[in-house]
Amino acid sequence: MKCTTCGSTSLIEGVLLDEAGAEDKKFVPKDVSYLKRLFGMGGRKVQAWGCIKCSHLQFVIEFTDEDRARFREFAGQQPSVLERLNPESSSQT
Repeated sequence: MKCTTCGSTSLIEGVLLDEAGAEDKKFVPKDVSYLKRLFGMGGRKVQAWGCIKCSHLQFVIEFTDEDRARFREFAGQQPSVLERLNPESSSQT
């Protein structure tokens, strides 16, 4: 892995700790319901990497295959509002 800021390969892996010392920091997508967040559900593990050369801190999130399939549909060119409202007209052109 390379540092995204300076390109160095001098990275060390670490963990994020809160004041109580718990190592359970998670990334939770914004669309996860309040109740799931309250009970600690829907989160993804976060790995932290620090660059010794420039002190940049970067994170990696462990997404599941289900996450990738779910969010892949939003990648690329999005259809216009008219195409969304009338999908038959876009297939005829």
